[in-house]
Amino acid sequence: MNQTPVLQSISPLIPGGDDLKATVAFYEQKLGFKCIHKEGDPIHMAIVQRDSTQIFLIQNEDKHLAEGTSLRIQVEGIEQLDREFQNKDAAMIHPNGKLETKPWGVKEFVVLDPMGVCITFWEMAQT
Repeated sequence: MNQTPVLQSISPLIPGGDDLKATVAFYEQKLGFKCIHKEGDPIHMAIVQRDSTQIFLIQNEDKHLAEGTSLRIQVEGIEQLDREFQNKDAAMIHPNGKLETKPWGVKEFVVLDPMGVCITFWEMAQT
């Protein structure tokens, strides 16, 4: 059978700092993810998930690496998600990353996690 390969979701590994317990708490309490797996005591790796998005948090306190890491998560209901996050902690929204429609046709906003990883939530803009 010659089936064309289909790429599915992506599960990035990102630096989560020295205290993964605190980073996992941020993803759960602020971003609405659920921790579905932890390794180590203290934790050295954790997997958080919300809907179809999984993120692997790896113990790594290299701030330079974290601040150079960014990922984009496609969303349905971007305005509702923005309101959800604003109500939980508006300070986590990047000052230059407020919800707006970009010239390339998406609505997006940006969150910085505790290590400085840049997470852009985006949705195709309505035409």
